[in-house]
Amino acid sequence: MHRVGQFVAHLRARVAPEEAALVCRVLPEAAVALFESMPVADRRHGLDVAESLLRTGHDDRDLLSAALLHDAAKGHRMKLWHRVAGVLLETVSPSALRRLADPDVRSWRHAFHLYLHHEPMSAALAGQAGCAPRVAAFIEGDVVDADQQLLQALTMADDAS
Repeated sequence: MHRVGQFVAHLRARVAPEEAALVCRVLPEAAVALFESMPVADRRHGLDVAESLLRTGHDDRDLLSAALLHDAAKGHRMKLWHRVAGVLLETVSPSALRRLADPDVRSWRHAFHLYLHHEPMSAALAGQAGCAPRVAAFIEGDVVDADQQLLQALTMADDAS
């Protein structure tokens, strides 16, 4: 049922102009531009994850930045049907998903490569946009021991959104 809810949320995604205040408060200017370049559904999801973290008392700027940008690399090439197919294949045949993924950006199968590898790619984009290395570490899920609880909070907020 959770995945059905995600599907409907993706279709109905909107970002209100007043929500830009959080984005501008948390992200460096170049990263704001990166966030704004993301598809609306990914922006909505990032905001939902960040707002969930804030509601649970997590106001670490790097953590919130990671929440906003963790899907930045998915971009406009990954359509809804790629996402649905990726979730299904990941569940029933992860090896088929890996075989289908193509790193060649000219391939129609590149979106499956993005599905599988968007974390390090999103981390790199965040770094290029002026975010701290710690933001990239949160996005990649490779943090120092002191940040493990924050990473767990990010993962839980992401999974719930």
